[in-house]
Amino acid sequence: MTTETDRVPVTVLTGFLGSGKTTLLNYILTEQHGKKIAVIENEFGEIGIDDALVVDAEEEIFEMNNGCICCTVRGDLIRILGNLMRRRDKFDHILVETTGLADPAPVAQTFFVDDEIRSQLRLDAIVTLVDAKHITAHLDEVKPDGVENESIEQVAFADRIVMNKTDLVTDQEADDVEQRLRAINAMATVHRTAYGKVDLDAILNVGAFDLDRVLEMDPQFLEESEHQHDQSVTSVGIEIQGSLDGTKLNEWLGTLLAEQGIDIFRMKGILSLDGEDERFVFQGVHMLFDGQPHTPWGPDEIRTNRLVFIGRNLDREALTASFASCLVN
Repeated sequence: MTTETDRVPVTVLTGFLGSGKTTLLNYILTEQHGKKIAVIENEFGEIGIDDALVVDAEEEIFEMNNGCICCTVRGDLIRILGNLMRRRDKFDHILVETTGLADPAPVAQTFFVDDEIRSQLRLDAIVTLVDAKHITAHLDEVKPDGVENESIEQVAFADRIVMNKTDLVTDQEADDVEQRLRAINAMATVHRTAYGKVDLDAILNVGAFDLDRVLEMDPQFLEESEHQHDQSVTSVGIEIQGSLDGTKLNEWLGTLLAEQGIDIFRMKGILSLDGEDERFVFQGVHMLFDGQPHTPWGPDEIRTNRLVFIGRNLDREALTASFASCLVN
């Protein structure tokens, strides 16, 4: 008979676009915590970026980028989990990072509706990251009838809330955000952080997921149900070979953020700058932008720029054409 301690703990890491999930994931993978962690990633969009942003660690990393983990890829999640359990000696903890547009409830269901998965794995905690600077705007967003507000769902189902990017707000603003989060979910503990640096003992192997509490909140939790995403939120992926003129790129990004920043929930990319030996990695959330050199390009490697935009009113052709104009002729 399988006991509670025999089952592998699973952490579901969720949070709206740009909350800092990849930053926290890298922090977890590089900290000396003594755990062997298998990571399952899910991206929203046709081009995968996060696999290249995750540090080179000994942990095994599996990527799913063919849909939202709470919709089309649950079968993929069950398959990967099943494959992992056949190599049980390689790890002692599993971390599932969802796309920023995922409702965590169907992901959590996976660990209860499949008998084989339930017998070998236990859902340890749903950990939700929130961006202290932008979360209130997303919580307040009015959705069409029948469309879920994913950021509210992510906070409501959390066992642990990591309030990230507190360095970008005042103490009073942070207090106001925490009060708002507690109004949605009074049961979850809130941990304030910057750059995802949270006490890992507070979020890993904490035994925090309580099925009875979830069923009290959502009696239909274990039943299959349809959920509808906001169809106005789309993803545009761009892949172009060549190197970029740094001055033109800066002008392009400045114009883009000024004109469309409010509609760009998330953007990230890996770029080849002319004259530079290292990849340039950038990430953006609304009007905020951050970029830095990353790993070197290989001597025979084809330099390919990869970008992903997630937001509203995105014009694929215009974005692609304007970005291509930054290439060195």
